[in-house]
Amino acid sequence: MKRAAEVGLKIDVLVDSEHWRQARAASAVVRRAVRQAATAVSRHSAELAIVLTDDAAIRRLNRDWRGVDAPTNGLSFAARNTGDRAGNRHDNQVQTHNHLGDIVLAYQTIKREARREDKPFNDHLAHLAVHGFLHLLGFDHRSDAQARRMESAERAILRGLAVPDPYATTRSTREQFGRKPAKLPSTERARAARNA
Repeated sequence: MKRAAEVGLKIDVLVDSEHWRQARAASAVVRRAVRQAATAVSRHSAELAIVLTDDAAIRRLNRDWRGVDAPTNGLSFAARNTGDRAGNRHDNQVQTHNHLGDIVLAYQTIKREARREDKPFNDHLAHLAVHGFLHLLGFDHRSDAQARRMESAERAILRGLAVPDPYATTRSTREQFGRKPAKLPSTERARAARNA
């Protein structure tokens, strides 16, 4: 497995909201999570920006770019013309030199979700950083098959960070990133029903 330093990943973390002062380790958490993801998927020399913002700012972005006038936990803006794991092309994206794109994360929504789901804030934050990074690489969850592939990659990456399986009890990340949840295989449906 390649080390993140060998991969040559440059991560700029921009703190765009005073709310993130309450989460002092946030920059280190998202950097570590994205480096782990880059190592796992063997991403070569690239750069990206992670913007730590608030609900008001992400609501404007969500409204302007997705037509959804509501805050969300995170948004990814891919800069490269990439294909996802299913071979779908994203031809409307601008090709730039080694810049993968931007991940924008909203403090209040992430905090509410972590509290509601009884997860440590930093674990949920790491998951969302990984989720956003995979979107930049072309992973998606528009279909059940795509969602299973993406969730499998997330689980493997998060295991390397000692973060518990985020999908064991909830579906909020995929729902918040603007997609409907994948249908669970029958064994997972049964387990979810027992845990409800």
